[in-house]
Amino acid sequence: MAGASAPKRQDTRKFFENLSGAGKSIAVLTSGGDAQGMNAAVRAAVRMGIYVGAKVYFIHEGYQGMVDGGDNIKEAKWESVSSMLQVGGTVIGSARCKDFRTHEGRLKAAHNLVQRDITNLCVIGGDGSLTGANLFREEWSSLLEELLQQGLIDEEATQRNSELHIVGMVGSIDNDFCGTDMTIGTDSALHRIIEVVDAIMTTAQSHQRTFVLEVMGRHCGYLALVSALACGADWVFIPEMPPEDGWEDNMCQKLSENRADKKRLNIIIVAEGAIDRHNKSITPDYIKDLVVRRLGFDTRVTILGHVQRGGTPSAFDRILASRMGVEAVLALLEASANTPACVVSLVGNQAVRLPLMECVQMTQEVQKAMDEKKFDEAVRLRGRSFENNLSTYRLLSFRKADSELPNSSFNVAVMNVGAPAAGMNAAVRSAVRVGITEGHKMFAVNDGFEGFYKGQIKEIKWGDVGGWTGQGGSLLGTKRTLPGKHLDKIAEQMRIHNINALLVVGGFEAYVGLLELAAARDKYEEFCVPMVMVPATVSNNIPGSDLSIGSDTALNAITDAFESILQLYVARADYEEFCIPMCILPATISNNVPGTDLSLGADTSLNAIVETCDRIKQSASGTKRRVFIIETMGGYCGYLATVGGLAAGADTVYIYEEPFDIRDLQANVEHLTEKMKTSIQRGLVLRNENCNENFTTDFIYQLYSEEGRGVFDCRKNILGHMQQGGAPSPFDRNFGTKIAAKAMQWITRTLKESYKGGRVFANSEDTACLLGMRRRSLVFQPVAQLRDETDFVHRIPKEQWWLKLRPLMKILAKYKTSYDVSDSGQLEHVTRVRPKDNNTSTAI
Repeated sequence: MAGASAPKRQDTRKFFENLSGAGKSIAVLTSGGDAQGMNAAVRAAVRMGIYVGAKVYFIHEGYQGMVDGGDNIKEAKWESVSSMLQVGGTVIGSARCKDFRTHEGRLKAAHNLVQRDITNLCVIGGDGSLTGANLFREEWSSLLEELLQQGLIDEEATQRNSELHIVGMVGSIDNDFCGTDMTIGTDSALHRIIEVVDAIMTTAQSHQRTFVLEVMGRHCGYLALVSALACGADWVFIPEMPPEDGWEDNMCQKLSENRADKKRLNIIIVAEGAIDRHNKSITPDYIKDLVVRRLGFDTRVTILGHVQRGGTPSAFDRILASRMGVEAVLALLEASANTPACVVSLVGNQAVRLPLMECVQMTQEVQKAMDEKKFDEAVRLRGRSFENNLSTYRLLSFRKADSELPNSSFNVAVMNVGAPAAGMNAAVRSAVRVGITEGHKMFAVNDGFEGFYKGQIKEIKWGDVGGWTGQGGSLLGTKRTLPGKHLDKIAEQMRIHNINALLVVGGFEAYVGLLELAAARDKYEEFCVPMVMVPATVSNNIPGSDLSIGSDTALNAITDAFESILQLYVARADYEEFCIPMCILPATISNNVPGTDLSLGADTSLNAIVETCDRIKQSASGTKRRVFIIETMGGYCGYLATVGGLAAGADTVYIYEEPFDIRDLQANVEHLTEKMKTSIQRGLVLRNENCNENFTTDFIYQLYSEEGRGVFDCRKNILGHMQQGGAPSPFDRNFGTKIAAKAMQWITRTLKESYKGGRVFANSEDTACLLGMRRRSLVFQPVAQLRDETDFVHRIPKEQWWLKLRPLMKILAKYKTSYDVSDSGQLEHVTRVRPKDNNTSTAI
């Protein structure tokens, strides 16, 4: 069936059924500072361990519980981790333990583990906790020998427990651990910061105030930097890159210029570890006094403190932690005596395993570089993601004088196409400001292709996009109209405004529209400019992109569009006018655009789904057992339902890509009924809106109600357009900002390469591209090459990466299933040498 999972690769795929945990004992502990998402990691590790037949233990209160033993080390059951996915912090407790730092303390800990035959440790914590675990492993043999000599254990116990295996997961809101793009808890902390910033901005605008916000980050400025990028802060202070001497004058000048440009507020974000070039601390109060003294602005200080650690984990953190928890158990099952202690990490969109001490040493090198005032080196050691964030912030926040801009005569148009998706405005803001910095004249097209052919085009300036980052929807306006029937009028408008390049932010319609424009190039040379598409569609069905920004179009419209594309390709020899660079940025809540793993808007939509599921489940608190049937959007793409189900702890998720029949429905009902006869009180079933034309939400609700009679009752909810609204999540703001900046830089290069004979002429396949995330990299892909990856009838890619997450979701819901672990098991190494940069890919 169209849109099904990848073709079978029986010769190369590896399944975890070959890995057995029988006879093994795994202990899970959280240590150091708490972070949202730790409970999701604990839940995944416990359930995966039990699933493979291992005995799993909780170690309460971190290393202190390991040293003290007794009731602090308890066997975990499947039901022990129910209803903890949405809880912040760590329910098994965490503590900083001085005893474990001593030899005597570690000896006690080893004795307590050997008494229970625990030889596999899953440690969730920061670099200090993981370093302690590695030391414990290195001493393990000598500790056992000492216990044997003291007569506390016998020779048989020594042999049985001769090897200790350790796998770490990094739980830290600071994101200060090298080797991973994101640590568990970071995204949730960003949510807390952005919620506060958005609230402060409304009151600051009312009174024309300046706000100085201090965020956590004693040694790492990630939270400060990314929140500044996500809210468009005027200035940011981070420990890795102190401001140049004389920063006081520069900052006050910028704040003053912003006020002169009629900006009613100023936001300054300070990491708690911010310093100047002479290692002198930069405090919020110092900044406040400086602004009041120099400028006389009404200034307030807000210190967020432990608010950043609290609250419900975001969808991203739940998914990240669940994937990491399962991967950690797989790593323990595959570990041997020669396997070094490893940490499971996230690089791009892929889970990887890295040697624990390599990551720790790299993290320590960052601090060493900062101590030696080698700040450029410190930024480089933080990794490409951190470096990219810093360069993008600088690019967007500091406007050059007109005399400093490159001399460019190019006009670049930017537009939104398809359904609105959160993050579209952040992408437009970034594109406009980077374009102006590159020397181009930027034009905004209102209401998509419909506005294009109607001439709704106007120049857009730097200040016009101020404050756009946190705005939901599409401020430019967006329509689902395709360009195929209006090519003559669009070509005329391109001549009138002398458009030399086009950036489209949108979903599946944007993808199809760019295909039409590329096909019409030989007729309309105005379209021979660089183009980039940002997939924006709620259906996430655009080929070449794993995630899109919300879009949905009628089936017959897509069919007509596809037919028109074929007609245009046949007639190509007769036309030569649409030859400009074009690029699409996938933006759709459905994440259904081919060529990308992630689309703008999908993360915001997932958070809306997860938050609503949490509230719905809580609504039945204190009542009898209840199952909720919830319908999500996405067209024929099951991304929102599947990943939302994984993040919300769903029991079953029905999607189009995985066909099901009445026997499957019956088996699901029986499975859930058996679970509800235990201590489990809540059930959650998600259904994608187009998963099956006959098994509707009403049908499934009635089936579960009837078959569960006497055990549980049912309620149904259709989430509808609430999935499309709301302020963009920090991820979507950051993602949209960075991919738009990268797209504009690509457009600039392509314009220069295609400018010959006094005009732009670009008609090769690689000048009409989609910019999408593929596994670990951002890649520009010609839209023409994505056609074969697309199921145009159902508006989805033929292969979708997230289908590999479905077995994981089923395992955590206690289903027996096969799980492809072909991508797992490879221990990689931390990259110290900067990879060679190129024009096609980079770390996000």
